[in-house]
Amino acid sequence: MSASQPLRVPVGADAGRWSTFHGEKTLVVAARTVTSTVRVLECLPALLHGDARVTVVFAHDPTSAFSDGVLELLHDAGCRIIPWTQVRQAEPDLILTASENVDVPGGHCPVLVLPHGIGFQKRVPDSRGPRDRLSGVVPDSLLDSGRAWLAISHPSQEEQLLSSHPKAAGRTLLVGDPCYDELLVSAGRAEAYRQALGVPAGHRLVVLSSTWGRTSLIGQDPDLAARILAALPYDEFRVAAIVHPNVWSGHGSWQIRTLLAPALEAGLMLIPHIHAWRPALVAADVVVGDHGSVTLYGAALGKPVLLGAFGSEAVDGTAAAELGRAAPRLNTLGDVREQITSALAAQAPDRFAAIAAGAFDRPGQALARLRAALYHLLDLTEPTPAPPPALYLGEPEATGAEVTAWTVVSTVSPTAEPDTVTVRRRPATVAPYRGANAGVSRNADEDEDETVGRFRHLACDERERDRRLLESASVLLGGAPAASSTAALRWIEDALARLPGCRLAATALNGGGCLVGLRDGRIVEAATTGPTAAPGPAAAVVYSLLRAAAPLDGVLVTLRIGARDEDVALRLRAPSLGSGAD
Repeated sequence: MSASQPLRVPVGADAGRWSTFHGEKTLVVAARTVTSTVRVLECLPALLHGDARVTVVFAHDPTSAFSDGVLELLHDAGCRIIPWTQVRQAEPDLILTASENVDVPGGHCPVLVLPHGIGFQKRVPDSRGPRDRLSGVVPDSLLDSGRAWLAISHPSQEEQLLSSHPKAAGRTLLVGDPCYDELLVSAGRAEAYRQALGVPAGHRLVVLSSTWGRTSLIGQDPDLAARILAALPYDEFRVAAIVHPNVWSGHGSWQIRTLLAPALEAGLMLIPHIHAWRPALVAADVVVGDHGSVTLYGAALGKPVLLGAFGSEAVDGTAAAELGRAAPRLNTLGDVREQITSALAAQAPDRFAAIAAGAFDRPGQALARLRAALYHLLDLTEPTPAPPPALYLGEPEATGAEVTAWTVVSTVSPTAEPDTVTVRRRPATVAPYRGANAGVSRNADEDEDETVGRFRHLACDERERDRRLLESASVLLGGAPAASSTAALRWIEDALARLPGCRLAATALNGGGCLVGLRDGRIVEAATTGPTAAPGPAAAVVYSLLRAAAPLDGVLVTLRIGARDEDVALRLRAPSLGSGAD
């Protein structure tokens, strides 16, 4: 729609003839970037809850380097959109934005600028010139006009502003941080969010948090996600990544997914960047981050934090800079697993409490104070004396590809009673990221040594798409439980015939347990007492005992996998396969 086209409902000189709702005031939301638009969309419904006196229209400003995706976001939310060139014709009573760089048209209405992160904590490139500027500060021309109001989350931010931008004197509104309040309200639902994301019980969730720019976590070390997945046992950890919307907008989802392909194939949960990052952060057991706001939110929630990167653009004296000094660094060339487990073991919920206290004023009151400011600027009485509702965050959707290939290291301990087989699995697609200079040290328990009953093998689900992995697998796993023992035996025979390099094939049974077929024709029935339904762990037990020349018939074995022990009962069935011994 061009500037010459007429304004449609709900704004414009003739809109009253066609409108269903007749508001007293018009609020224009300036939508310039995905990040800033999301921030307004997340809090505005609670502020205007049920109030028909305010007509809201969204104006799209396409001038940002990160404007891609804004229109789609607004359309998905069902917003009425006008081009930025028609804002003045809409005759707004208030312009609301979370983007400080909007070129506000002339007029007299106030402009309320919300932060799209936590305060004024870093310097960013200035789109108006070749230099950098302080993020979150509006142009001097808007401050000079007396129309701008900057919402801040802590009194220290006003002091910071005045020291660098004296024209901001008297133009700040202390409201707190609605996003932080939402995170606090939902903090008790961390386990529910982990379940919704598909994190198995007993597993720890590592969340990688990256802001945008070359000094960000993903900009500085795009392989880190793959190396972390290569370092952490699959049966103890899951890994998710929260990537700043500017990266999605600037480079596109195709580029991000291509860059992170090895990690995604290893099960990395790439969290949607619009709203889902908040419950994902609540679900985190530990955060590996950088100088972005999400990392600081995680620290304020009491999460253990390791810094995988930290840009020099963080502003001294801010909470982000304080976190940069207080949080330990992740040595990406060291033993990543040891550093993460140590951070979890040393978890102290109050470790970063002083930093949080310097970033967020009077937690829990932000929406109420922001609503009071909004209605004051609209020159309306608040609709009700009751504060806006404190809502739990919605449950996130599960994301991440299913892992279908593992490198398995197992240890047989015949001195225990019964025999104990310890199994540690890692996604095979990130195996190249292990070893020297790959973020993990090669521990003794990772090396194959048959003299002490330690073995390594490749196990693949039959659904694995990489032909080389599938044809190299020592253990083949059925993708779905077999309907009957007869169906299972038929699948085993076919699998061993198709893949002559495979030592054994295993498939779960619908009724529980699994059948494991050996190359020499023997069939092992494995019954597991724990929650393990997939055939991989039981197959690893059979493989380990086979390599150790241990009995497979009428034995009870303790399977130690992750943080749990399970009993696995094994017995031989009569030979049923057509293939002979190799």
